[in-house]
Amino acid sequence: MRKIAVASVIGTTVEWYDLFVFGTASALVFDQIFFPQLDGAVGTILAFLTFASAYLARMVGAVLFGHFGDRVGRKSMLLVSLMMMGAATFAIGLVPDYNTIGVAAPFLLLALRVVQGLALGGEWGGAVLMTVEHAPADRRGFFGSTVQVGVPIGTLLANAVFLLVASLTDSAELLAWGWRIPFLISAILVGVGIYIRLNIEETSTFQAVREAGANAKIPFFALMRQYWRQVLLGGVATLSTGSTFTLMITSGVNYGTQELGHSENLMLWVVMASCAIAFLLIPLFGHLSDRFGRKPVIFAGILAEAVLSFPFFWLLDTGSAPLAFVAYALMTVAFSANYGPIATFLAELFGTRVRYSGLSVAYMLSGLLGSAATPAVTVWLLSLTGSSSSVAWYILAAAGASLVALFLLSETRFGSITEESAGTAAPEGEARV
Repeated sequence: MRKIAVASVIGTTVEWYDLFVFGTASALVFDQIFFPQLDGAVGTILAFLTFASAYLARMVGAVLFGHFGDRVGRKSMLLVSLMMMGAATFAIGLVPDYNTIGVAAPFLLLALRVVQGLALGGEWGGAVLMTVEHAPADRRGFFGSTVQVGVPIGTLLANAVFLLVASLTDSAELLAWGWRIPFLISAILVGVGIYIRLNIEETSTFQAVREAGANAKIPFFALMRQYWRQVLLGGVATLSTGSTFTLMITSGVNYGTQELGHSENLMLWVVMASCAIAFLLIPLFGHLSDRFGRKPVIFAGILAEAVLSFPFFWLLDTGSAPLAFVAYALMTVAFSANYGPIATFLAELFGTRVRYSGLSVAYMLSGLLGSAATPAVTVWLLSLTGSSSSVAWYILAAAGASLVALFLLSETRFGSITEESAGTAAPEGEARV
């Protein structure tokens, strides 16, 4: 089980590193490299919209990889998605800037960002299922949360590499070539991830379905016919995790540097400290969900995000560097409680025949609703109102929507994830709160 967990964590770390190194670059340099002819706020918004494009692709990737993951297997899709992500990220590091090839530069960037999105749309769900379907019933929450650790580790690595490059180059060198280094070195991480994932086995839960010939012909259609309610509610229930995390690692960095005058290095250190906290707390909250249930822990996390939405900005707006660390640390605790158990919770909502599709589509729907819009919306709100309270209201609204959706879903901790129980218990379970 430890081997499987480590393989999943390393693979998802690579995927999230590749995804979030783009987010960091969007916040710090892409507006100057690919949109230099535009006003600062407009250029930043367009850079963030390019960042958001991956979330549309993630939904397509969730359906595509979910189809083959439910029919062919989890392991093979994990390898394909990891190679796709690695190739796209490496290629981004080679894209010429606007001054070299003009408008073709942002279009190339957009195309590669879409490939990144397609890959992540299929990778995350497979990694979660490799751990959850292998895990003992009484520890599914903990082992599912280990996959979630890939997010703070990947973000930590992305920001650490950018911080290192920024410290070794001046501003002109960073814009000229330094920004490419974090993208190019991802090839090393991808190679490690592929090697490790080649040595894990397919889950017995899926093998039982395949051997029985019970695979769904078109998993997405079967999913929406039987589990459409869980898909929609699961996506909205998970919305606040994406909004909150994207606020911290992308929008918050941009706000701290552009609006508050903090240095890029300081904001990167703040994000890295938060990721270290999340690394420790996410498995803890996953473990707590095995003891007290998924919904109570997730509910507490979302509620804390809502409560902290205004204090987060009050602390940042003081302009104090120590209070910026405090603001991020508090919000990270809330995020970790929300994010730790959510992967297992979503996986347990669906039967084995369509679990890859259901888990992936619900989670990527949450990203489309929350993470994709957050960077561009926050910049737009700040340019429109000039007040951080407008962004706080946005985060509060996302948390409110997630709380309502979570309330309408059933607790999943006590159910089995075998095909027989999941397939037959779901309609009955929908009525329970």
